[in-house]
Amino acid sequence: MKRLRLSYQRACAAEVPPRAAVLRWARAALLEGEAQVTVRFVDADEGRELNRRFRGKEYATNVLSFVYDLPKEAGLMGDLVLCAPVVAREAAEQGKPLAAHYAHLIVHGMLHLQGYDHEDEAQASEMETLEREVLGRLGFPDPYADEER
Repeated sequence: MKRLRLSYQRACAAEVPPRAAVLRWARAALLEGEAQVTVRFVDADEGRELNRRFRGKEYATNVLSFVYDLPKEAGLMGDLVLCAPVVAREAAEQGKPLAAHYAHLIVHGMLHLQGYDHEDEAQASEMETLEREVLGRLGFPDPYADEER
């Protein structure tokens, strides 16, 4: 049985999706078991600082995933941090509805928390397939439809 406990944090003034939507998207991307996840929406300053501190990158990125290293029987625990200005800019640049881009990044981050990655072509293909499936069930279009591989 899948069960998700979601903590929702809004630390920015930008437009962000409501908690109910975030819960729905995150729950859809939980493939099995139980999870406790915090989703935090931040401004560019906090996004840049977190990306610098944890990844050594001097810019704000769209989503950061932090999984807690706990025994498997404790269930999945982790944090997703979404930088609202970056997400809004990317959605506009890509001509995508803001909600669709947020849904994609929540699903993407949830898959990262569950151990999926995109460090090589095979991993990227597997992760993108899962993202497409989950987003399709949620009624969103393929986020990779306009990209060439």
